[in-house]
Amino acid sequence: MARVIDQLWEYIAIAVGILVILGGVLLGLLRGRGGRTKSAPTAPPRKKEVLPGVGDDAEEPRDTPTRTIEDRGGVDTLPPAEVLPEPAPTPTIERPEAPAGRLQRLRARLARSNTALGKALLSLLSRGGLDEEAWEDVEDTLLASDLGVEATTELVESLRSKVKVEGATDEATVRGWLREDLLTLVDPSMDRSIASSRVAGRPAVVLVVGVNGTGKTTTVGKLARVLVAQDKDVVLGAADTFRAAAADQLETWGGRVGVPTIRSDRDGADPASVAFDAVKAGAEMEADVVLIDTAGRLHNKVGLMDELGKVKRVIEKQSPIDEVLLVLDATTGQNGLRQAEVFGEAVDVTGIVLTKMDGTAKGGIVVSVQRKLGVPVKLVGLGEGPDDLAPFDAEAFVDALID
Repeated sequence: MARVIDQLWEYIAIAVGILVILGGVLLGLLRGRGGRTKSAPTAPPRKKEVLPGVGDDAEEPRDTPTRTIEDRGGVDTLPPAEVLPEPAPTPTIERPEAPAGRLQRLRARLARSNTALGKALLSLLSRGGLDEEAWEDVEDTLLASDLGVEATTELVESLRSKVKVEGATDEATVRGWLREDLLTLVDPSMDRSIASSRVAGRPAVVLVVGVNGTGKTTTVGKLARVLVAQDKDVVLGAADTFRAAAADQLETWGGRVGVPTIRSDRDGADPASVAFDAVKAGAEMEADVVLIDTAGRLHNKVGLMDELGKVKRVIEKQSPIDEVLLVLDATTGQNGLRQAEVFGEAVDVTGIVLTKMDGTAKGGIVVSVQRKLGVPVKLVGLGEGPDDLAPFDAEAFVDALID
């Protein structure tokens, strides 16, 4: 009996050992599936007083590494920096020469160009013993200067009368007679001012006309310089729409002195419409004067002259025209007089501009064209320079002829 009891305890001990082993294996399996067991929280350690970002307080490294240049695509693949365009240079505005200075050059240049006329007359009149042949030479000299038959006849008769009465033929005396009679023919009493001031709250309107080749567009540009020098606010109208470069040329002239140019966007536009727009723009800008350039036209072409009349009528729907300037080539002589007559009939010319007065002894055209139209020569062109257009001065002109 005792032996049986001993074997039973032996079996119980073996069973308990097996259970212990099985429990350990089971616990290991459970830990492998459920992860580690959490430990009890503990108080954080006391931080040392250190500088920020140094030691234990330094920022912990990132979990992911910083991207390299290669990761970003490299320097060469970065988008290019925006390049801003350079600002356009500010155009230089010229200050034209004052008209007073031009008058001095007028006399000097006319004296050089008309030396032949003055010397010939003085030589003939002061040599004494004037016979009919000598007086015929005086007439021929005056006619060659484009003085015209009527004016030549008047001048010769006046001189013959003085020589007969006075009997003096010394050069100083003859020069005085000649100056007096020429001044009478040129007529200094004529109003040679240019309409360039506002009238009744609107700009003055100046229409510039003439045949091809007289330098009309250039004259308009130079006239703008004359008026700017007089502190006038000017607007240009490019109504010469048939010559391709005319509007560009006029705009260049205006740009040099800060004057705006009203023009069409296309070649061959209606010139009357452009002229109308220019006058309207001048009124809106409160300008002092609007200068309208027109296409050159042959005086013997009826259709072209009728078109010029249309331009004038369309402008007058917007504003009265205060001045019509006819540009003539001083070297054309009697042909220029015929041109002046036809233009005068078409558009009521109020003043003459004589170009190419330098280098010519045709100064007599001043007298003949004034007589033909009954209007004054107001401006003369003396050369190719931008300020070689000058207001006409009767006394300076006569003095230049006989100087």
